[in-house]
Amino acid sequence: SHADSPVILEILQNWVPRVSHYFDKEHYTYVGHQIVIQESIEHFGAVVWPGALALSQYLESNQEQFNLKDKKVLEIGAGTGLVSIVACILGAYVTATDLPEVLENLSYNISKNTQDMNMHTPEVRKLVWGEGLNEDFPVSTYHYDFILATDVVYHHAALDPLLATMAYFCKPGTVLLWANKFRFSTDYEFLEKLCNIFNTTILAEFPESNVKLLKATVREN
Repeated sequence: SHADSPVILEILQNWVPRVSHYFDKEHYTYVGHQIVIQESIEHFGAVVWPGALALSQYLESNQEQFNLKDKKVLEIGAGTGLVSIVACILGAYVTATDLPEVLENLSYNISKNTQDMNMHTPEVRKLVWGEGLNEDFPVSTYHYDFILATDVVYHHAALDPLLATMAYFCKPGTVLLWANKFRFSTDYEFLEKLCNIFNTTILAEFPESNVKLLKATVREN
């Protein structure tokens, strides 16, 4: 049905700062807040990728459909932290996770952008896909309403551990929102694997950026 077909969107130029006269891709505006992101050129995860812009924009525009207020949100592969910061502004209890070498820059961006706000204090934690999940995030203690992931699939070998991580955290009632730039056959292979495990819907496509935004929930028998 038409209702199930994805909306076609473009990523808006939200990073043009409204308060200063120079052009600087580190300034963003979402949900009425100016967000300043420090990027790091040493690490893959420390640059703002298009999927992060797409998901931030979508969360901002669809607050009724995906109401994050007081919800528990886990971001995997949080990178610079933009999506986690937006989720935080939208009122969520956020846990932003990534590889150890990315955490310093991630923590800096998240604390800098959320410290003076009246909102739940976000948490930053190490999470290596597929490793030590039972120890670090035991099922008995941790249940998330939303799992957020952006541009976690690119030309690399960690796709099976990534899928295992998504499956681990996606319990009945959890919504996984994954936005990704589709460049390689591996991206489509991962999508196919995701569809085999979860109920999957394409919520939005951003054709100019080759970004797809997907919603996945666990299959309940």
